[in-house]
Amino acid sequence: MPLIRNPKDFAAGLLFMAFGLAALVIARSYPLGTASRMGPGYFPRILGILLLGLGSLLSLSGCRSGGEPMSRWHWRPLSIVLLSVLVWGLAAQWLGLVVASLALVFVSSVASDEFGWREALLSGAIQAASMVAVFIYGLGVPLPVWPVFLGGGR
Repeated sequence: MPLIRNPKDFAAGLLFMAFGLAALVIARSYPLGTASRMGPGYFPRILGILLLGLGSLLSLSGCRSGGEPMSRWHWRPLSIVLLSVLVWGLAAQWLGLVVASLALVFVSSVASDEFGWREALLSGAIQAASMVAVFIYGLGVPLPVWPVFLGGGR
């Protein structure tokens, strides 16, 4: 009988634990503070501990309960989605949040076999409006809403 019965849960648990450990290592030099007066290291440490705990439980569950084997790795969709995030990061400063958000949705939508122009346009418009509402008006992040060459203002 194999030690790992559910490889998907086991691998997901290992991934959670890796992110939790990374958060703890990165935040180790940040001051912790207290619960009432949190320092910059408080949230990353708590999140890292929670991810380590959740990952441990998930990996243990992968050893106990059965499941289907892992499917092959799909590189194309992963690469396209990562590329869309890179495009957004490079375009947001110069093309503004609206155009960069539309580009993010359109580029990442190509990763799916069910890509449709209307759905991508609707999803992009909703995301762009949400990003402008949250980041520009809610949080006051100093990014242009529209392309810089068009004025870029709010």
